[in-house]
Amino acid sequence: MAENPTDSAPVGPCLTPDENEFPFGYPISICQKTPEPKYLCCGCHNVLKKAQQTLCGHRYCAACLSWIVRISKNPICSRCKEENPQAVGDESFLSEEKAFIDAAINKEISELSVHCVISGCGWTGLMKNFETHVCGGIFLKDHKQTVTEISTEEKDDLVPAEVQGRCSFADIGCSFKQGSQEMVKEHEASSLRDHVRLLLQFVSQVKAQSDANREKRISGLSCTKPSMNPLEGNLSDLQLQGAVEVNGDLEADCFHAASSDSEEELALQRFMKEKLLAELEEKLHVFENIVTVLNKEVEASHLAIAASVHQSGLTQDLILGLEQRVMDLQQTLAQKDLALTKLEQSLHLLEEASYDGVYLWKITNFTRRCHESACGRMVSLFSPAFYTARYGYKLCLRIYLNGDGTGKGTHLSLFIVVMKGEYDALLEWPFRNKVTFMLLDQNNREHVTDSFHPDPTSGSFQRPQGESNIASGRPMFFPLNKLQSPKHAYVKEDTVFLKCVVETNS
Repeated sequence: MAENPTDSAPVGPCLTPDENEFPFGYPISICQKTPEPKYLCCGCHNVLKKAQQTLCGHRYCAACLSWIVRISKNPICSRCKEENPQAVGDESFLSEEKAFIDAAINKEISELSVHCVISGCGWTGLMKNFETHVCGGIFLKDHKQTVTEISTEEKDDLVPAEVQGRCSFADIGCSFKQGSQEMVKEHEASSLRDHVRLLLQFVSQVKAQSDANREKRISGLSCTKPSMNPLEGNLSDLQLQGAVEVNGDLEADCFHAASSDSEEELALQRFMKEKLLAELEEKLHVFENIVTVLNKEVEASHLAIAASVHQSGLTQDLILGLEQRVMDLQQTLAQKDLALTKLEQSLHLLEEASYDGVYLWKITNFTRRCHESACGRMVSLFSPAFYTARYGYKLCLRIYLNGDGTGKGTHLSLFIVVMKGEYDALLEWPFRNKVTFMLLDQNNREHVTDSFHPDPTSGSFQRPQGESNIASGRPMFFPLNKLQSPKHAYVKEDTVFLKCVVETNS
């Protein structure tokens, strides 16, 4: 059962939830002593009901927190804004998922001393027994005489007059007493099962009462005997069941019929009983019709739910299909990126390639590369491919910066590599063209030159069967100790230039 808010609690449809839709805090007025501030809700400012603590450390009633989160686009803790507006951060953002039940405060609140809010009722006890007393006691005899209506002032404290409404099933036990018209509609739409259950219970009670009244009527008439002597004659006591409405509920009030031998009075009593039974049967018929309508609405709701579930399944299948499509597109895009990378590399090689048998090779970061070669991390380097003609032999250079074979550790070793080309079938084999290696002096004083003619019997100059043949050339091309000569600039700005000239008229 919802409690009435105190004067300190904010009232309004946008500040606190309706008392029946979201039962918020207990009114401070029921406490025997003024409660400590830690027991008060930061939303409704009443005593906390089902207290929950937020990330910022403040406490709200569970219903108040749910209400604030639902109606606000950017719910921020009001206490944080009051205490220090400049320090409001992410922890002040209200969320039901990030809040947790404050069991310690709930236990302390359950032990607070309180008293009954019903005028004329002297009940006192602990907070944990308050709802049991009010929800059960308000319909007991000790409250019937004192609670007949809620004053206009009390009603205004609960819900604004312009938005008050009442559940159609409140008279037969529904706990939703009043709220806005929109809330009443929402409540009735979402509580069909509970309303059907209440109606069935009420109909059963009314039918049982009707049957009991009929049996009493028959029993009373059968036991009545006319008296021969008016003084000695005495009618048996007749129990008449009268229907009176108290607080919207049907109640039975038994009364004792005075003894009389008058046939007219007996006929009047019988007529009153029959009229009461007819009224009860009429009400029973009305409620049976309501139950039938509600059953149809429940069936329609079940069909709507089934359709929603089916549509949800279709939507899920569609989402899975789209996700698979996205994965396929991502895979295709990755393949295209790889192909594009290969094309870019091929284009780069084509831009650097020459087709006249002359290739100039620029080696940067020479010191680091020499160190890596000496350490064995990168023993040799390959140059990009070049050609003796547009459709000629495909060649490249290979250099060992720390030497190879007889020149290992003492000389630069420079070799030429015959590679597999697209037009090898049209060329003469073995490869016989004269090859000249040059180490360029960047001061243009004295270039180092070394030439040789390929050995026709060597496998290095036969038509390649694989991607390339074994490199062949000069293992002792240039001494390492002369690279840093003060007279020559073979290494300048950590860069070396090598040139290869292949004669094409052989």
